[in-house]
Amino acid sequence: MVAQSLSSLLQRATIDDHEEVLQSCNETLAKSKSDIHAQHIKVIALLKLDRYEDALRVLETGGDALKKRAGLEHAYALYKCAKLEEALEAVAGLGADRGSSHLKAQVSYRAEQFRRAAEIYEKLSQSSSPEDNDLRINSWATDAQLQWKGEAEYVRHERPSREDLESFEMTYNAACLNIAKGAFAQAEVLLNRAKNICQTSEDLSPEDKAAELLPISVQYLYVFIRQGKMEEAESLIKEISVDDIQELSTKKVARNNIVLARQAAVNPFVLYKALHETPDAIDNDRLFDYQKNALNGNSYAGDLLVQKYDGMIRSTAKALSKSPYPSTDASTNLLSVYNAAGHARGETGQRALKQLLPVLERRPNDLGLLLTVVQIYVNAGNTTSAITAVERSRRSLAEADQDARFNPGLLSVLVALYRREGRKLQIQSTLAQAAEHWRKKPEPPASLLRAAATSLLHSDDLSDLTTAGDLFRSLYQQDSSDRVALAGYVASQATLDYSQVESQLDLLPAVSDLVADIDVSALESAGIAPSASSAAAAAAAFAGARKRAASGKEGGATKRVRKSRLPKDYNPDKKPDPERWLPLRDRSSYRPKGKKNKQRAVERTQGGVVTEKADEPAAQQQQKSGGGGGGNAKKNKKKGKR
Repeated sequence: MVAQSLSSLLQRATIDDHEEVLQSCNETLAKSKSDIHAQHIKVIALLKLDRYEDALRVLETGGDALKKRAGLEHAYALYKCAKLEEALEAVAGLGADRGSSHLKAQVSYRAEQFRRAAEIYEKLSQSSSPEDNDLRINSWATDAQLQWKGEAEYVRHERPSREDLESFEMTYNAACLNIAKGAFAQAEVLLNRAKNICQTSEDLSPEDKAAELLPISVQYLYVFIRQGKMEEAESLIKEISVDDIQELSTKKVARNNIVLARQAAVNPFVLYKALHETPDAIDNDRLFDYQKNALNGNSYAGDLLVQKYDGMIRSTAKALSKSPYPSTDASTNLLSVYNAAGHARGETGQRALKQLLPVLERRPNDLGLLLTVVQIYVNAGNTTSAITAVERSRRSLAEADQDARFNPGLLSVLVALYRREGRKLQIQSTLAQAAEHWRKKPEPPASLLRAAATSLLHSDDLSDLTTAGDLFRSLYQQDSSDRVALAGYVASQATLDYSQVESQLDLLPAVSDLVADIDVSALESAGIAPSASSAAAAAAAFAGARKRAASGKEGGATKRVRKSRLPKDYNPDKKPDPERWLPLRDRSSYRPKGKKNKQRAVERTQGGVVTEKADEPAAQQQQKSGGGGGGNAKKNKKKGKR
């Protein structure tokens, strides 16, 4: 009976009439609710009709048996309903066929697992298929997202080929990759080409062209803003109809770019209203993290301009309450920065610290707040207090939060502060502890291990050199093309056991090869800038040599003096008086004239006769001479009433 019903159902089914298929399924299920074949076809019909929530309800009603039979449909329904975590679990149980692989890549892309999506697309592109063009388009889009996320080392595309530039979708994605790299001039050229290809396409209807040109124009506007081409941006705004944009995410980005291009900040209340005019996108239309962070920053900046400090504190605190501390997530820590800005209430410097330090005492594990305080300290030139704040917060972290304590970003801040104060031992010990922690993890950060190993190379402790060698060896085992790791391993072990690294020397480039393209003669003629200490020593030595040469009888050339500067009775054969620079009375040839001058000369002479008059106090001599308001002062004093 079930087979006959299914056969009758399939006979009546057509590609375009999914409503009729759905009606037939309902009739069959009314007679037999457990008909798994009819349930499966009903799910497919609902998905074809874009009724994803209804399809998910049918799958839940059918139980595990239906989910197992319709695994691909179940994962797709979860993906379309924006239940990405469940969708990732569902696609993990699918096979390795092309359809399942496409869905895995799409779910990974929407869940912002771009590395996994890129790997799947690369694997799919290894065998030719009718969807090769779609694979290239999606692969370029994934690379752009990897660049935005800061994982540039996994980007596979560099420059689009001539074949890639024949499609406006491919050209547009290549432009987005250049925007992520900051190459705005190249992105402008590619966007212009994508716009022209789209406008002249014969495969698109006028409505489709208008829909495709809107996101291109929005990106074009962003490129103009970043390049400071405000006149071009203003003319482009006239071509963008924000109300015609269907996707809320694109509409919100367009609204923000238009507000920034028109510089509505002249009136902060107008700016605030414009930034909050478009509602937030949800489900699969929601913004990616890097977009959400930028737009949230604009929104909170508008809140600060209109002095909505309390509302800003409440909204950010509510969002932060959903994230556990400590968090190394960029979005969470940016919320902490905005929360700190609300607490500071527009103040900066010491006044801002006065408001923020009590908050940091209550939330020592809030890394975003901590970094805000550290930045204020650094701007004020108080590096010591910044170091104290970081060390205190790191000590407060529990044993389960050691990943946050040794987070590479947080450690880079601390190491930079240590370097400002020349604390080399603290740098070595901190990086060594971090390396010891991350070596136990399955995927340790290579940059941190390399920094720790390089720092330990400068230590005099043999155990530190051994640790540095182990770190460099593990890095080399992970990447055999890493010559820095190989050179570090050789440098660390050469003084400990040269025999272990002797065979590795041949793998390093020869010194002659490293300096082959260096022009030694050009370097010598250009000169090498010495250090401050050596330059000062050389200058002192040179000055001393010049002085000795000038004071010698035979050394140095005689300086010629113009006749106009010589006295009238100048005799070149007569030796000048060596005391001519001294005052007249200090010369040995000085003979005072007159009784007073002779008496003063005797008193100034060392070992001369001391008279009683010379020993008299100054006060007595003053009285004898009648000075200091003596008799004359009495005579000139006016009489007053007695």
